Amino acid sequence: MPINITMPALSPTMEEGNLSKWFVKEGDKVSPGDVIAEIETDKATMEVEAVDEGTVAKLVVPAGTEGVKVNALIAVLAGEGEDAGAAAKSGDAAAPAKAETPKAEAPKADAPKAETPKAEPVATASKADAAPVANGHAAGERTFASPLARRIAKEAGVDVSAVTGTGPHGRVVKADVDAAIAGGGAQAAPAAKAPAGAPAPAVKAMSDDQVLRLFEQGSYDLVPHDNMRKTIARRLVEAKTTIPHFYLTLDCELDALLALRTQINAAAPVKKTDKGEAPAYKLSVNDMVVKAMAMALKAVPDANASWTESAMVKHKHADVGVAVSIPGGLITPIIRKADEKTLSTISNEMKDLASRARSRKLKPEEYQGGTTAVSNLGMFGIKDFAAVINPPHATILAVGAGEERAVVKNGEIKIATVMSVTLSTDHRAVDGALGAELLVAFKRLIENPMGMLV
Repeated sequence: MPINITMPALSPTMEEGNLSKWFVKEGDKVSPGDVIAEIETDKATMEVEAVDEGTVAKLVVPAGTEGVKVNALIAVLAGEGEDAGAAAKSGDAAAPAKAETPKAEAPKADAPKAETPKAEPVATASKADAAPVANGHAAGERTFASPLARRIAKEAGVDVSAVTGTGPHGRVVKADVDAAIAGGGAQAAPAAKAPAGAPAPAVKAMSDDQVLRLFEQGSYDLVPHDNMRKTIARRLVEAKTTIPHFYLTLDCELDALLALRTQINAAAPVKKTDKGEAPAYKLSVNDMVVKAMAMALKAVPDANASWTESAMVKHKHADVGVAVSIPGGLITPIIRKADEKTLSTISNEMKDLASRARSRKLKPEEYQGGTTAVSNLGMFGIKDFAAVINPPHATILAVGAGEERAVVKNGEIKIATVMSVTLSTDHRAVDGALGAELLVAFKRLIENPMGMLV
């Protein structure tokens, strides 16, 4: 019996992925554990191993295909003693059913990728000669229409189900709707008026087509969203619309921390590497910020929490995510149990995670979860900012640049290196006073950094 290979779910939140490449070809024999494909998710690129033994009868999804849904059929194996040709035919039979779903369903936010407001040919020679195909609505089936056609029809009050489609398989396209509007037909029934005193409808965001119509044709390029950017957008909207953010800001003096960092780095033992001798570690200010944040959470355990509708999740460890900028977006690798690790361990672990994050080689467990996060833009000279909480965290610390400022000490004006930090909290889990207690604990460790060594 043929063995179906489907698109695996490489993380709990994965809905689709890109099939970057195949490491096997039709006719190859594979065994459990053999690497057969490379899958690109929104955050990482991962290799997929075979779990069954057999011969590759059919590669259903070509290499380079984007947006393959989880559990969609991607290949077929022929079992021992089974005819590969027969197994391949079963893959051919199953493939259209799998491929039909994304065509029938309206694409999501990347609609401009499929159709843009640029002039679409009303009819090519072959299309003009072909007879229009019924869209199936009369038979009780769903009307297939492109996202752009549906938007234009809705704005013009045209019933898209009454428009005859000339696209593939009777799909209604932009030209069909334009023709219906020009002919004055297929008008939808007028919407019922809202009764007096009814609340105004919610304001909707502008559609892609409405946005693009504001710009002069030819004055822009459309760059389709990749999976990472889509995920970032979805999670940011989720965070800002479902989490009540509350912000707290403090200034921390860095002079003692900078002096200690210099001493620790100077005392680092030398080790041999492929490139010669190098210090065993080199601490950054951010490494010490991660440690201080972890220890502050342990000192204020009620703030080391996550919100759920049924219960408060109180974490036993301080797992600190660190925002890392990568091409096309960002990712937050996590330093697990950062409160228990030495500064040198945190530093080396962070360098490794950041390097693999930029090459998209992180494993899901290395960037999912965590109990808080740190976002540092100080290297860009940003003085202060407020970060967006990354669910399921209840806090995130935004770190600004350390800069020399005038401060008043004992009635005298002194120069000190000062860093502004802003704590964003989920007010459902961390109240204002609790957030302030956490931030004060962090400031105490930053200004008295020897406390991070004992």
